[in-house]
Amino acid sequence: MHYLLGTDIGTSGTKTILADTSGNVVAQDLQEYDVLTPKPLWAEQWPEVWLEAAKTSIKNTVRKAGIPAEKIHGIAISGLYGGSGVPLGDNMEPVRPCMIWMDRRAEEETKWVLDRIGEEKLLEITHNGADPYYGYTKILWMKHHEPENWRKTKLFLPPNDYVIYKLTGNIAIDYSSAGNIGGIFDMNTRTWSQEMMDAMGIPLSMMPENLVESTDIVGGLTKAAADELGLCEGMPVIAGGIDCGAANIGLGVLEPGVYAAAIGTSMCAAFISDQPLKRKDLIVWPYLYDAKKLSYYFAGGATAGAIVKWFRQTLCQFELEAEKAGGKNAYDVLNEQAAQIPAGSEGLIVLPYFMGERSPIWDSDAKGTIVGLSLAHTKAHIYRAFLEAVAYSLREAMEATGENLGEYILIAGGVTKSKLWRQIFADVTGYPVVCPVHDVEANMGDVMLAGIGTGLLSYEDVKKWPVLDEKVMPNPQHREKYNGYYEVYKSVYQHLKQDMKTLTKLS
Repeated sequence: MHYLLGTDIGTSGTKTILADTSGNVVAQDLQEYDVLTPKPLWAEQWPEVWLEAAKTSIKNTVRKAGIPAEKIHGIAISGLYGGSGVPLGDNMEPVRPCMIWMDRRAEEETKWVLDRIGEEKLLEITHNGADPYYGYTKILWMKHHEPENWRKTKLFLPPNDYVIYKLTGNIAIDYSSAGNIGGIFDMNTRTWSQEMMDAMGIPLSMMPENLVESTDIVGGLTKAAADELGLCEGMPVIAGGIDCGAANIGLGVLEPGVYAAAIGTSMCAAFISDQPLKRKDLIVWPYLYDAKKLSYYFAGGATAGAIVKWFRQTLCQFELEAEKAGGKNAYDVLNEQAAQIPAGSEGLIVLPYFMGERSPIWDSDAKGTIVGLSLAHTKAHIYRAFLEAVAYSLREAMEATGENLGEYILIAGGVTKSKLWRQIFADVTGYPVVCPVHDVEANMGDVMLAGIGTGLLSYEDVKKWPVLDEKVMPNPQHREKYNGYYEVYKSVYQHLKQDMKTLTKLS
């Protein structure tokens, strides 16, 4: 039997799995960490945190599996969207923390690009618009606000590609990571746009020259890395790509025509297409499979699982202490309580805009909001309203695509552990929901990419893997009730939009 590794570097943790070539998971390990938020709407991380978490999770997984190193034939590494990428100096060491996708500081740079270049030109070349979400606006922020760091920086590398460099000594960037930087990547030719880089004053030399498919082998493990991880020197390391794309691969999405939402810390609700679309309300980059032909179009929330984690950490000390003392998992307790609350949380609406919002509303000033509270409401009501808020956000993202979504939607990510949340997604969207059997979707996608990259697996092989669970069908009565709440959800934002901007100025 042959085995493969898949490592996913996430926003709040790095996870590795080891699986055989039939898709059976043998072992896994998760290493958690935090995001640095030194100012409101800032979000950054030191890359050494990702590197150490990746090495520890790989090493632990190999140890837990007990599989001889010579039977493990490759690893693919996916990662969060690293925004600016890791700014690296002459000695390939980080100059400053990486400004990740969640960071919204580059508002002035976004306006600068729109005034200088224009939205029409951006869409024509990059198929994307302008927003602080994109990596190129964050790079411009660094240029404008940190000139000393800018002078020191010689290269920007996304999180997964930085870790791959540290393990192999080779520099490359996969097409999905390059495309997600936005404004300086030409989606028509799948190359860096010299025209856009000249217009923005970003040297071409700051971008990796070696653009690769997510199934390409970037290099082999160095002896030092192999010895540390318990693997064989020279074991192939495959490029991987953006984690939400890897999650889609892990759900078996290898061709157009399927709508899938990867919901972890954030949410990416996407469809795959072989037809070029240029729409400022969606984000687009080359897909992780067949990147020269297929594109990944998505809308989605900047905070999804993040707001539920915030709720647990901020408002649920009793449940957390009980869990630490050997009691039930805090999330399980909250879900059991919320399941007793009627659909609609008896009049509560939550806006999940805890870090501004990206597609489809593109508003850095959007705020997290709870509307409808009364003395009759309990913690369980509010918790359920948080779950419903993410489902409303998914429905809005689905409507923004304007595409034929098919007969059901795929949902992957930590949210699928909750049966209640699965049902809420089905009820709010009105679509049957299908989730993966195991909570390893991005990692499973990495294993598939590693298998295809090393030649141990083919497209036809991975299509046969039993990765999906049974459908969760919508409850028609709940669906009807949620239709009314969803209209209020959209209306609340429109009514408060200007007040939210005022709050930003006041704070």
